[in-house]
This record gives sequence, structure tokens and C-alpha cells, in this order.
Amino acid sequence: MTTYAVGDLQGCFSELEQLLDKLNFDPETDQLWLAGDLVNRGPESLQVLRFASGLGDRVRCVLGNHDLHLLAVAYSGARLKRSDTLQAILDAPDCDDLLDWLRHQPLCHFDAKLGYVMTHAGIPPIWDLEQTLAYAKEVEHALRGNKCKRYFEHMYGNKPAKWSDDLKGFDRLRVITNYFTRMRFCTPKGKLDFDSKEGLDQCPEGYAPWFSYPRQVKAQIIFGHWAALEGRIDIANRNIQGIHALDTGCVWGATLTALNLNTGEKTSVASLQKAKY
Repeated sequence: MTTYAVGDLQGCFSELEQLLDKLNFDPETDQLWLAGDLVNRGPESLQVLRFASGLGDRVRCVLGNHDLHLLAVAYSGARLKRSDTLQAILDAPDCDDLLDWLRHQPLCHFDAKLGYVMTHAGIPPIWDLEQTLAYAKEVEHALRGNKCKRYFEHMYGNKPAKWSDDLKGFDRLRVITNYFTRMRFCTPKGKLDFDSKEGLDQCPEGYAPWFSYPRQVKAQIIFGHWAALEGRIDIANRNIQGIHALDTGCVWGATLTALNLNTGEKTSVASLQKAKY
């Protein structure tokens, strides 16, 4: 059995088919990890959800910010944005089943045997693995409960921007959600910046990429979310080990990338989308 982790799909199902074919992926024996943002902006989000949910226990998927946005639209009436490409899902006859599957996916997946942990945006340097898994479960409990509408009504927002053990209620759930699904730059104490979305050369003063700090999580970390990195985490010629950036901008016209968790080898296919940068 081989386990492959794939970066942000964002509705690029045709590229996923090409990538899995290039890998000789066998759904009967291999396992597929998806680093979140399965949907939105690309043309085939419905096909991605149907494929991923149909893999059953052969897939491990974590939620990204675009996945949560889809759920918020469906469960709490949040507004679609002009750039969203989610209507086909909402109009599909199997919409309810697909969204129920999606909201039961975790924010964090850890495999002790393989030694990898995966979240959409990363893990803040202030948390160890035990905290990471515990805080993820707090949000997952809210997502999977029969009162998830209230969570989605309070999910959006940039405050609080920093973790505190004293946080309670929706403020606590919101900052946990933001760490797992929106984080790029932060301070050594975990304060998040929400304005900078470009590459490492656009780092705001007083902040640094979350993965540049000494980390408490000793497992190898897989993340997506940050297409501007183009899969590279080079910082002033530092050789950062055990961090794998898998969002290589497929929906923006670049590539879709998979990491073989057994060998460490990366494989990519070219995007079929029109280049947007």
C-alpha cells in the first residue's frame, strides 16, 4: 500500500485524474490524503466531492477555508462571493449527502505509523501535537453536531488573532479554525496576520511564516493553502526539514502536486486552467 498526499484541488478534478493516473493510484490498496480546499474557484468542485466521498476509508481529508465557506453557505445562509464556483454543488441532487460527508471531515489528521500530520494551513508554533489534535476536535464537535448552524454563523472574523487558554465559546472556536485553515504569517507567540497572502518576500514587519519558528510538533507536517509559496519553503537558504507545502497553485494555472509518504517523492501534473498570475 502506498499513501499519497495531494495539495489544494479547488475543483480541479481533471488534473486530479491525470495525477492519480501518473501515480498508478489503486483505490483498492492505496490511500489518498487531501490537504483541504477540495472545492471552489475551479470548474469541477462537484466531481471532486463525489470522487473523494466515494473513496470511503481510502481517503483522509482535512477541511480548508473554502470547504468551510461552502458549508457556511449551505447551513447558515452565508452569501456566495462573486468568485465562488459552488452553485453546482448546491443544486446537485446528492447535495445533502455530499455536504454531510464534508462536515464530518477533520481539521487535522495524524498517522503515528507514517509519522505525518496534515492540516490545511499548518500548525502554529505555540502548540504541540497533543494540543493540536485536542483543539481540532473541539471544532470538529461543533461541525458535526445538530447545532452546526450557530458555529457557521460565528465562524467568520479575524478576532481574536492570538491563542489564549482562557478563550471560550465562539471566540475560541474561531481562532482555532483560523489557525488550521487561514494561517500564513504569525508572530513567535502565535498572533496571526490576515492581510498578507503573497510569498515570503511580502512578510509583514514583526511576523514570519509559521513554519520558520522552532516547532513543538515533532511529526512531519503537510499543509496546503499557500499557493504563492509554489511548494517551496526556502527561507534565507535555511534547510527546513519535515515541512511539506503541497499547494502548488493548480487552480491558478500552475501544477497539482502529490507527495508519496512512503518514499518522500513528489509528483506533479500541469494545470489545465488558464494561468491567472
